[in-house]
Amino acid sequence: MTHTRDFDRETAVVRRAGEPAVYDTDLHGDWKVGKGINGGLLLSVAGRALAAELGAGEDGHADPFSISAYYLSTSAAGPATVTVDTLRRGRSVSTGAASLRQPGEDGTEVERLRVLATFGDLDDHLDDVRTSAKPPRMPPPEECVGAESAPPEFRADAPLLGRVDLRLDPATVGWAVGAPSGKGEIRGWFRLPEGREPDPLLLLMVVDILPPVSFDLGVYGWAPTLELTTHVRAKPAPGWLRVVHSTRNFAGGYLEEDAEIWDSTDRLVAQSRQLARVRMPQETAR
Repeated sequence: MTHTRDFDRETAVVRRAGEPAVYDTDLHGDWKVGKGINGGLLLSVAGRALAAELGAGEDGHADPFSISAYYLSTSAAGPATVTVDTLRRGRSVSTGAASLRQPGEDGTEVERLRVLATFGDLDDHLDDVRTSAKPPRMPPPEECVGAESAPPEFRADAPLLGRVDLRLDPATVGWAVGAPSGKGEIRGWFRLPEGREPDPLLLLMVVDILPPVSFDLGVYGWAPTLELTTHVRAKPAPGWLRVVHSTRNFAGGYLEEDAEIWDSTDRLVAQSRQLARVRMPQETAR
């Protein structure tokens, strides 16, 4: 099936007439993972509203530099609103807060996501890059493992796999056949199937697109995000993105998950760290 710019359409926000800085959106159920909408997709929705607000005017700032999100409750498919509060407008950067809300089961509004972010203009960044980070070495996408190879029950729990083209490095998918490496790392290639090239708002989703890195530790429960901070370092070049998720510490049912995103020119374009709570299968069944 060919999708027509699904990501742009399904993360669109529309400013509400008569209510300053309030944006309406509709969360599509095909971006679900487990019981809720993917955390990266929600971050992109909030990022769009912030970009619309902070990017307004000649001297506006429409590119996310740093964005931190706290996930307060599980988001569901359906209508939602994003309210933006502009905290500061500066020459080089502006700072804003955003809150994503949905009607709860009893009809009252429930806050799903709270965000604090700094936006600027990535085109103003200097080309001087000094880094010890190295791009991941992986087989080409055609030699990697696509979503069609995932077990049917896994695909049923993660319908967002039908919205993206994700190819995992075979060296990091032993967990899928009961042989996790124990290293706590998953790598893969990413692009959108409709041919849309990557941009900063898409990066906000991609930092949370891979399966939970805890799978590679032999811990197979879903891992809902509690907090996610993303730094966008540059506008990505056209083409495939390479994504690496890793963890160094899983303890007490919680883990940190670090992500790096590299573009087709071997540039590190985004980094993130999140805290996630791993829901063990026996908990999920309750």
